[in-house]
Amino acid sequence: MSDDRKMGAIASRVLFENERIRVWEMKLAPGERSDLHRHDHDYVMIQLDGDKVAADFEPDSQDVFGGADLGRVEGEVAFGNVIFAEKGGIETAINIGQKTFHEFVVELLD
Repeated sequence: MSDDRKMGAIASRVLFENERIRVWEMKLAPGERSDLHRHDHDYVMIQLDGDKVAADFEPDSQDVFGGADLGRVEGEVAFGNVIFAEKGGIETAINIGQKTFHEFVVELLD
């Protein structure tokens, strides 16, 4: 995979940041895709709303879920779901559901 790929932000906007964490808000309308982005830190996703979401991982993405078969990963969304992922993922998030997808992403900076 080429190193000249344009990487975007990992979510819609930063809500809070200090020396230890960065908290992002992600909102995707039905059918909307995030920018291609790289996760340089371990992170936690906290789902708030939506019904179904997917992530398309790049071929050179690291295994962020510890044994998952990457490529396209799809999942159901439920309020309060918490998912931990390790750094190294290179992906695009896609709302494949019928409702707006909404989550917080907490990057662990230290």
